[in-house]
Amino acid sequence: MDFSKLDGLIPAVIQDASSHEVLMVGFMNEEALALTRDTGFATFFSRTRNKLWKKGETSGNTLAVRQILVDCDDDTVLLRVTRNGDGNVCHTGERTCFYRTLDADDT
Repeated sequence: MDFSKLDGLIPAVIQDASSHEVLMVGFMNEEALALTRDTGFATFFSRTRNKLWKKGETSGNTLAVRQILVDCDDDTVLLRVTRNGDGNVCHTGERTCFYRTLDADDT
């Protein structure tokens, strides 16, 4: 993986393995990717807290990784996951982080 483009981070697109719905986008450093692979649960690097965090560590809404795909430039991963807990992924309580529509006059 090429971690050189975003100060040691790569984007991680999270997709429901069954429905193919895009749930969220996070960032991973090398350690987060290694932990994700080792544990089978999505772990990210928080840019605001400057530390690793396992998705669902406080809410119980963990993401069990079923498959990891790598893009053609080796700088982004797609994680196909199964949701645990109540199934909500967004910190707002929504099922997915992509629940709002950007209208033309919102630019």
